[in-house]
Amino acid sequence: MRTDTGRIVHLADYRPTDFVLERVDLTFELDPTETKVEARLIFHRREGVDAKAPLVLDGDDLTMTSLLFDQIEMDPARYTATPESLVIRDLPESTPFEITVVTMINPEANTQLMGLYRSNGIYCTQCEAEGFRRITYFPDRPDVLAVYTINIIADKAANPLLLSNGNFLGGAGFGPDKHFAAWFDPHPKPSYLFALVAGDLGVVEDTFTTMSGREVALKIYVEHGKEPRAAYAMDALKRSMKWDEEVFGREYDLDIFMIVAVSDFNMGAMENKGLNIFNDKYVLADPETATDQDYANIEAIIAHEYFHNWTGNRITCRDWFQLCLKEGLTVYRDHEFSADMRSRSVKRIAEVRHLRSEQFPEDAGPLAHPVRPTTYREINNFYTTTVYEKGSEVTRMIATILGRDDFKKGIDLYFERHDGDASTVEDFIKCFEDASGRDLKQFSLWYHQAGTPQITVSSTYDASAKTLSLSLEQMIPATPGQSTKEPMHIPLRFALISENGSESTASAIAGGTVSGDVLHLTERAQTFTFAGIGSRPVVSLNRGFSAPVTLHFAQSNDDLIHIARHDSDLFARWQAITDISLPILTSAAKTAQAGGAIEVEPAFIDALLAVAADEALEPAFRAQALSLPSEADVARELGGNNDPDAIHAGRQAVLSAIAKAGTEVFRTLYAAHAANGAFSPDAAGAGKRALKNSALSFLSIAEDTPALAAAAYAKADNMTDLSQALTILAHRFPEADETKAALATFEARFAANPLVLDKWFTIQATIPGADALIRVKSLMQSANFAPTNPNRVRSLIGTFAFSNPTGFNRADGAGYAFYAEQILAIDPRNPQLAACLLTALRSWRLLEPVRAEHARKALESIAASDALSTDVRDIVERVLKG
Repeated sequence: MRTDTGRIVHLADYRPTDFVLERVDLTFELDPTETKVEARLIFHRREGVDAKAPLVLDGDDLTMTSLLFDQIEMDPARYTATPESLVIRDLPESTPFEITVVTMINPEANTQLMGLYRSNGIYCTQCEAEGFRRITYFPDRPDVLAVYTINIIADKAANPLLLSNGNFLGGAGFGPDKHFAAWFDPHPKPSYLFALVAGDLGVVEDTFTTMSGREVALKIYVEHGKEPRAAYAMDALKRSMKWDEEVFGREYDLDIFMIVAVSDFNMGAMENKGLNIFNDKYVLADPETATDQDYANIEAIIAHEYFHNWTGNRITCRDWFQLCLKEGLTVYRDHEFSADMRSRSVKRIAEVRHLRSEQFPEDAGPLAHPVRPTTYREINNFYTTTVYEKGSEVTRMIATILGRDDFKKGIDLYFERHDGDASTVEDFIKCFEDASGRDLKQFSLWYHQAGTPQITVSSTYDASAKTLSLSLEQMIPATPGQSTKEPMHIPLRFALISENGSESTASAIAGGTVSGDVLHLTERAQTFTFAGIGSRPVVSLNRGFSAPVTLHFAQSNDDLIHIARHDSDLFARWQAITDISLPILTSAAKTAQAGGAIEVEPAFIDALLAVAADEALEPAFRAQALSLPSEADVARELGGNNDPDAIHAGRQAVLSAIAKAGTEVFRTLYAAHAANGAFSPDAAGAGKRALKNSALSFLSIAEDTPALAAAAYAKADNMTDLSQALTILAHRFPEADETKAALATFEARFAANPLVLDKWFTIQATIPGADALIRVKSLMQSANFAPTNPNRVRSLIGTFAFSNPTGFNRADGAGYAFYAEQILAIDPRNPQLAACLLTALRSWRLLEPVRAEHARKALESIAASDALSTDVRDIVERVLKG
């Protein structure tokens, strides 16, 4: 299953390994540039395998210094070793045997941050997906499970902390200057879950008592002096452990659970068994340095990685094609946790915003792939929003179709049947079929077909017959490698809302299956007829976003306003506001492109302001309603020939109209929430701050002066308010003295805090307009810019490309040319980061012709390089081909 050569890997080619790995004993003698790794591996030949089949072990840039067979030096004629593989021949037919291989690696030089690396004095590992082969020769694939014993030897002064997976066996001195520690993980695991950390870190400690009464030691390791900022992460961890017991019945299974926060990390976090390694931006928080969104992210990601203990670790993937089986399922679990911890409706809105902004474009572009793909060239490039977010939505639909009780039976059966297994999507679906007695064959197409289903809807009310007919037709667009699609099973929650706002799902239907409030679309086209309807209702469809589809339902603004005012489903109310505003924003963009005057319907503004002022609605929801669809949303709605400058101008004109018409409403909201007492990161406090800062943004537009935002910046007592005020200043008044002063004081105040400085870079990288490129280039010369730190690169260069449509998409193409240069510069030291950044150009074909041609040339300049990594070449070729 190797992918390091860049060859195409096919799901259909899967077969088990020829040899079964029984046990792994690893000894590390840590050194910054010459770390010695001894791996003792016990194998036996799988029954039925050809007696002449060799043992093939994966490697990546390895140097082997010794190879033993049953503790005797192996004859060189029996093996072939290259930096990329170790092939051993003439092995026993049936009896177990031991292979001992010694490799030498250089952690200090490992800028890829995959395998074992050393950064800022800390040894750290990242082995998912194929990093373990950079440590030692190994059958590095997820279906090879074994128990691990780990011995770590290192300089005691530089590395007082020696950590690995499992339970601590003990440690002692090792010579005059060194010491060792031993760890044992009793649960068989694949190599991608191996972890090692060594160095000098502070610790925050606590305990958790499981539902069976066991006491688990909890430890979060951070840089010295940052321990107080790990308190919220510890609280989130304990809440996650309790929630997983109560909701999914899952109890933790080791004596200790550890989290280590490091600053140089390619990913958000990694779920290594018992030793999670985190990007420190998802651990460290206090009111002075972390925004409300930071707190929410920490809570969700701490939970996500902990939940992997069962959905990913105890039950892992048979192969990397099944990645959604652990990631999509675990995202669903962390979404449910966050919904229970916070506002379920507001959390759902945020999830759908993210899905539409990231996954829908992926589904509609050259990088589209099924939730469970069938081929890949570089597995690192399939850690996508399709696998994670759409994978979560697929799990959510299973729960919708089966109902709460049968879904619970199915997931319990999955845990019972496959504990300790490397499983497949088919195994997962079979558990729900067996538990519920339902046939999910058609539903399984969600795993196999790429693309976002497009649902066309029309309704007809017959007053004399008292019937409502709802006609639906589904179409899944062609995607790379899939030109034709089969009809999907699409569950759509619905309600019929009467004139007085009461809701029903009707008493009788014909034409299809309806279970409770769920309409099941299973054919290419279906008409559902509801009987006994006394007056024409307003149809609320896909409530709660029960299916990840795009609806084309020509409802009148009156009907949408009715939903926005009366629907008991707050997501549906927000969706109605979005459905009203998107046509207004797209029309404004077209008008701006044509040079015309933009006018906004007063009825829309009145409806929006009514929601904003409605004290019966929670502040967080009102803030979401005021946050109109983004420029990226408008571009997606337009569908092609996009002019980012016109989209920006049109949206700003609409915001200005709302701000001027609602000035008094926004003054009232701002005054009401300007002083909320002591800071609390809970949902209620965050919602009030969100509404207050929305009001501040609109007031700054209406008054067209930096004074109010500057005053808010001066009196802010938390990072949410401080960064929001700075963003308003920088984005609306970039040349104002107040803005320059605020940027300078922010940098000086937080110069020693890298995570907060990332915010400073991001705010400036997203200032709209063609001058953004000059600004970004200047910031790259700053003493605070660290080109080898993934967080810093993402905060400036990545944010510029992904989140600044007018700056990045300059009409002269300079933004694309600059970005191509950066990709080529980053690729040699960190291919995974470079490939991730490159996806910012996935939708280049939707630009107007001049910009599209500039983007194509930039992509071709990348493709023309002879020294591209497999990661980057895979992305650039697919983006150009698509």
